[in-house]
Amino acid sequence: MGKLYVVSIGPGREEYLTPAAREAIERCDVVSGYTSYIKQVKHIIGDKEIIQTGMHKEIERCRAAVQAANGGKTVALVSGGDAGVYGMAGLVLEIVEKEGFFYSVEVEVVPGITSATACASLLGAPLMHDFVTISLSNWLTEMSLIEKRLHCAGDGDFVVTIYNPKSKARPDIINKARDILLEYKDKNTPVGIVRNAYRDTQEIELTTLEKMCESVIDMRTTVVVGNAATYIANGRMITPRGYKV
Repeated sequence: MGKLYVVSIGPGREEYLTPAAREAIERCDVVSGYTSYIKQVKHIIGDKEIIQTGMHKEIERCRAAVQAANGGKTVALVSGGDAGVYGMAGLVLEIVEKEGFFYSVEVEVVPGITSATACASLLGAPLMHDFVTISLSNWLTEMSLIEKRLHCAGDGDFVVTIYNPKSKARPDIINKARDILLEYKDKNTPVGIVRNAYRDTQEIELTTLEKMCESVIDMRTTVVVGNAATYIANGRMITPRGYKV
């Protein structure tokens, strides 16, 4: 059987790439991935064969990686953050199952640090109680379903981690998300905004739910909206777990 590693490469900084992820890349024959992720691990890839594609070409590069493994090669498909959280792990397994490669390709998902936990560490401890992650990208998900999930998260008083909050094609969805959450949360609810987490251009901002859309937000930003108990102290965002201190 061929071997396909779906490798999580974390938030970007070298020290947050796990030893298991590095080893998977080092032992493979072929590395596949989105162009920027390939650049992130180019120093590990060396002269290996590379399959890379741009934005919205996920199916093509996953299928190419599966086909390379089907040919007997050891392949590493690299995915930013954690491959199992809005990453490539699910798509790879769907292709293997639906296109009949499950007898010829062994898939191993190598976990990593996802954006939610990376950004939480920079903000303090905002995810200490129940939280949800919601992507505002409506490329693969209907906007009506995204809005329904925002309503449910607000009604349940979850801490809400927002992925893909804004792009040039959908500049107003983040405003809609704020308005929905304001139906359930106080306007002064703490919000943490992290751009380019663990990269040289990293930016961190603490604000409120009411004012969060005044901040610079783009596709490289993760937004963390607190729950009713979340507060800010000494520049840190804290959501109490419930211990009596």
